[in-house]
Amino acid sequence: MFSRHPKVLIVDDDPMHLEIYGLLMKQAGFEALPLLVRFTGTEIPRNQPIGLALLDYRLNSTRTSPEYAQEIRSIYPHIPILVLSDLWALPTDIAPFVTGFIRKGEPARLLETIAEYLHSAAPPASRSAHAPSDNL
Repeated sequence: MFSRHPKVLIVDDDPMHLEIYGLLMKQAGFEALPLLVRFTGTEIPRNQPIGLALLDYRLNSTRTSPEYAQEIRSIYPHIPILVLSDLWALPTDIAPFVTGFIRKGEPARLLETIAEYLHSAAPPASRSAHAPSDNL
């Protein structure tokens, strides 16, 4: 069951990005759970009431974003995972593990997409493995 403020796991290697996206989440009424993965193989937190994961594609870390996406998917199989990147399209290496793709520099679209996924999500026990019908 989600808390009053749904938790968004934010995985990034830049502390400034974590701060900016954390502030955006707070302003939109979501709770941010920042995870700094700079130069380390930081593990995804377990047993958290996470409603959605936001993952930067280009990470300066010992692990790649597809590896983090796969780990998130294995721990939280029913939550949406959105990739955030300055690339023009979702890279194929991460596509099997994620729900959608948002370009950096589009905060309004990012928040709209997060809200859509979080507000349309049922509690984990009853949620299907399918993403909402709107394809990014």
